Amino acid sequence: MATVGFGLTFWAWDLIAPLASGYKDRLGLSSFQQSLLVAVPVLVGSVGRIPAGALTDRYGARLMFPLVSALTIVPVLLLIPVKNSYGLLLAVAFLLGLGGTTFAIGVPLVNSWFPPGRRGFALGVFGMGTGGVALSGYFTPRMAAHGENLPFAVVAVALAVYAVLAAILITDRPGRPVPSASLASRLRQAGKLRVTWELSALYAIGFGGVVAFGVYLPTYLKTWYELSPTDAGTKAAGFALVTVVFRPVGGRLSDRFHPALVTAVALATVALFAVVQAFDPPLAPAATIALLMTAAGLGTAGGSVFALVSQVTPQAQVGSVTGIVGAVGGLGGFVPPLLMGAVYSAKGSYSIGFMLLSDLALAGCVYAYVRMRTLRASQ
Repeated sequence: MATVGFGLTFWAWDLIAPLASGYKDRLGLSSFQQSLLVAVPVLVGSVGRIPAGALTDRYGARLMFPLVSALTIVPVLLLIPVKNSYGLLLAVAFLLGLGGTTFAIGVPLVNSWFPPGRRGFALGVFGMGTGGVALSGYFTPRMAAHGENLPFAVVAVALAVYAVLAAILITDRPGRPVPSASLASRLRQAGKLRVTWELSALYAIGFGGVVAFGVYLPTYLKTWYELSPTDAGTKAAGFALVTVVFRPVGGRLSDRFHPALVTAVALATVALFAVVQAFDPPLAPAATIALLMTAAGLGTAGGSVFALVSQVTPQAQVGSVTGIVGAVGGLGGFVPPLLMGAVYSAKGSYSIGFMLLSDLALAGCVYAYVRMRTLRASQ
């Protein structure tokens, strides 16, 4: 239930990105304005994970999951009447960020139900909910081709059904530790942990890369390789699907090896193939291989980083730490779409953006191997 809810709310969170080129044509937007439109939900959803995680520690996922799912219906439906106003679209995009907060609700729920030796794989399976981005990339433009309001209606109905089922079926683990300190105090305590910020930096590269590609890859493929919106959305969905498949792989490997080692290898893979893509290879086969290998590395890193979170974070603080780490990771996905749009507008090329991704991934690889590999599961 947590994975399904995560996937649906992520689909809602990513509703604007597959339709961004249509908004650009209809409203005459610049590349930067288009990038801002798809980046705003990422920003809000990321920051919102901080209170969502802390509130989940206090009130439990049984309340938070159906509540957030139901509230997300509001901005989804508001996308229908505001489609002809850029200012109102930005306002609704801000509200749509609510759908991105469920990550910090599901992690403490899943983490509490599994023993340490199985948490990596379990959290990796939950992380497959990021496949909501793939669902959005594939189905949203196709449904919009049959009726421009159809995707919003379908997602709203799906969220309503899920909210009811979640209220009935989701159960918090009996006897889970419930913190009595205030929200501000718990966030302050989580923020004092060095590992919180170390993991945040690694997750900003791994999951931030997934989010950035999820929201911007359709635009990149349409602009640089001159694909149709439908073809671009399909290929972007394939990229997202690979990240989804490799997330539990990263978790499973982290149950067998130290998750910092898994993270280092995954980020080294990203660094290598980002350099390949920076040279603008032809779409078939070189660019396709480079992008899919990048997706595999990013997905694996997403699973391994949260396996590390589950090992080194006290149970009562998992939600708070998850909120901070998840927020920074999401913020890692906020900057690249803006940067890619700005670089392309100024230079007419995306190469600089891919080289920056390679540099960041390499830095994360080195840090994970040198520093994080020394952490013990008992810390």
